[in-house]
Amino acid sequence: MASTLAIVLSLILLMYLAYRGITVLLLAPLMAALAVLLSGDVGFLLPIYTDTFMKALGGYVMQFLPIFLLGALFGRLMADSGAAETISRWIVNKLGQKHAIVTVVLACGILTYGGVSLFVVAFAIYPIARDLFQAAEIPKRLIPATIALGSFTFTMTALPGTPAIQNAIPIPYYGTNVFAAPGLGIIAGLIMMGLGLWWLHSRANKAALAGEGYGQHDEAEEARAAETHGSASLMPLTLAVLPLILVVGVNALFTYIVFPGLDMSFISERFPNVDPGKIAGLWALIIALVVACATLIVSRLGHWKDLAGTVNKGVFGFMLPLFNTASEVGYGAVIAGLAGFAIIRDAVLNVTPGNPLISEAIAMNVLAGITGSSSGGLSIALQTLGADYLRMAQEVGISPELLHRVAVMSAGGFDTLPHCGAIITLLSICRLTHRQSYLNIAAVTMGGPFVALVAVITLGTIFGSF
Repeated sequence: MASTLAIVLSLILLMYLAYRGITVLLLAPLMAALAVLLSGDVGFLLPIYTDTFMKALGGYVMQFLPIFLLGALFGRLMADSGAAETISRWIVNKLGQKHAIVTVVLACGILTYGGVSLFVVAFAIYPIARDLFQAAEIPKRLIPATIALGSFTFTMTALPGTPAIQNAIPIPYYGTNVFAAPGLGIIAGLIMMGLGLWWLHSRANKAALAGEGYGQHDEAEEARAAETHGSASLMPLTLAVLPLILVVGVNALFTYIVFPGLDMSFISERFPNVDPGKIAGLWALIIALVVACATLIVSRLGHWKDLAGTVNKGVFGFMLPLFNTASEVGYGAVIAGLAGFAIIRDAVLNVTPGNPLISEAIAMNVLAGITGSSSGGLSIALQTLGADYLRMAQEVGISPELLHRVAVMSAGGFDTLPHCGAIITLLSICRLTHRQSYLNIAAVTMGGPFVALVAVITLGTIFGSF
């Protein structure tokens, strides 16, 4: 009982202190140490740190470093080449200010589904959204929720093939790929987008009836702030879209045609610890991102303002997100090794003995909410419970693909609680506060995704993965 209380206390402190702005890089080992001390394992503190915490952290970094690095680099190349702004401006020109909300959601969705970091998208889209909302007299307080709907929901967790790190994390645990349960993913994506757009339009219409308008804001100062993140000159639309197509297309090519057609048994002979069937999904994503990055660089030769600077910014930009998540994985590994975790694990696994999907959904949501990170919560849950869920699913005939999709969608639910780093960053970019905008952010990033998750679990339970 003491060990269980120690785990709960450390989790509460982790959530509270993260909300107060203390970095997870420091919090994760400190809260893990606190849990160990309160559990009475004082004599094992240092071995647990060096053998359990650091081994789990290092293993995660070794496995996912290429995805974080290439994803950050690709996002920076898209921004600095002018490709992101070209695509955004094209959508604006086609839809216009009358459809400002849809325009912003689609622009964010296309960019994030193509592999551009949600932080890069927020910086690139905010100036466009600001101008559109002001012209259409839609309250500025709705801009963060609109960007969040296009960046943090259906393209991050639901749509098949999305290169978001959340969609890659389950691959080595379940032996799946980023296209897992494509039919259910598309249905879920449509539900998320449809409900999110309905909510935003209803709020905009209510504000219009009340005569609210855009509101009073210092646009000159905001414009100067946005310019510091501006991109290079615009580029032809076909060249701007090509890298996004390559990320998804090359990924699908290697996932469904190239790798399945190869006899990769020779790899296991030389590397006995490598299972090509479980890791091929990550290899396909790595190849796709490399091809897309190379294409962007070559296609813009002669137009880069500072290619070396862009590459360096992109490469350096991956380190903090990677090590934040890896530290949370190390924390999860320490917690999983404590005696009290067995009680928590059994309680979670036995929520619905006949349907591990519901248990998995609860575990992912809770841990993502506690850490304020979809990738962090998902990693901790799979590190500690992934093998149990796979075993339970196989016993009742549930496919790993369905487990994969439910896990990723669940991690994208309560991850956007107020202490979420992405939410804090988004509000900072938009120069708005939680009080002004958070309710609408929560509605589109938690309400719609929850309905979509229920739909996927229901359909998956009845019809299986499709």
